[in-house]
Amino acid sequence: MKMFDLGQTGLKVSELCLGTMTYGTQTSEADAYKQIDLCLSNNINFIDTAEMYPVNPISAETVGRSEEIIGRWISANKSRRSNFILATKHSGKGLSHVRNGAPIAKDTIQDAVEGSLKRLKTDYIDLYQFHWPNRGSYMFRQNWKYDPSKQDKKITLENMYECLVTLQDQVKKGNIRHFGLSNESAWGTANWLRLSEQHNLPRVATIQNEYSLLCRLYDTDLAELSVNEGVGLMAFSPLAAGLLTGKYLDGNVPKNSRKLINKDLSGRDNARSEVAVRSYLSIAEEFGIQPIHLALAWCRTRPFMCSSIFGATSVDQLPVILGSVDIDLNEECLDLINETHKLNPMPY
Repeated sequence: MKMFDLGQTGLKVSELCLGTMTYGTQTSEADAYKQIDLCLSNNINFIDTAEMYPVNPISAETVGRSEEIIGRWISANKSRRSNFILATKHSGKGLSHVRNGAPIAKDTIQDAVEGSLKRLKTDYIDLYQFHWPNRGSYMFRQNWKYDPSKQDKKITLENMYECLVTLQDQVKKGNIRHFGLSNESAWGTANWLRLSEQHNLPRVATIQNEYSLLCRLYDTDLAELSVNEGVGLMAFSPLAAGLLTGKYLDGNVPKNSRKLINKDLSGRDNARSEVAVRSYLSIAEEFGIQPIHLALAWCRTRPFMCSSIFGATSVDQLPVILGSVDIDLNEECLDLINETHKLNPMPY
């Protein structure tokens, strides 16, 4: 298991991060406990969650349940809390199930942090992230029609500054240790960094954005920002919601799979992505590599990578995922991946 810098925090995190967004819906509490135990025993020291989880589906009744499940595991394993880095997120503007859709602001941060601490049954959160920007985001297929022209720059920057000041209070209290972003842009991240440096406030450590062989929006401006500013990518959906495993080809919908709940996998599943998936599966076959291993091992090669967040509905899926750490891709394989990307860029 390779370890990478968590931004400029001085912490090291495992190349794989356990994602928990299905804990409490698709994944039972007992299975979640087994996943945490297995990951820690295999040198994964990074767990990511969010106050709005679980998903599939999101509902008012289940908000906070994933944190509660992790919290009960922590409560039963108090001596192991220092063995891993725990990350969670503050939900943002528009999610009606959390604070009636209130935006991230100085007035919401304290309540959100304290709520997560209570549910997680921990004294501190290692990495506290803002789930998405108040001004909107081009993530989740919004890039095709993204229009920032209606943003109010002055309001955005004032909000950023106020949030950083409030985060500093939380750091002083010992509630949180470090700060990260999610579903952010290069412009947004650059301004968070600028304000933190100007006013000696918490510095962005990471950005959690979607990234996979099928979704490479990060490869240009954000990649340059990551490398030059020491802000690592926490890649979510590195298996493209399961598409890159090949399990959904030819209309197949496995039992208990995400596609039973989300028919087009939030816009990821279409004719173009199927062509791309078949091409990557062909590369995996040519080099004698399991498709899951190809996708995860490739993420590890990216110069801006901090960690790849995987999710498993069942602990039975974990051994294959964990096997990716033993796979190294040679230059010939990487060249074929790049050629395939040129032929099938951004299929969704």
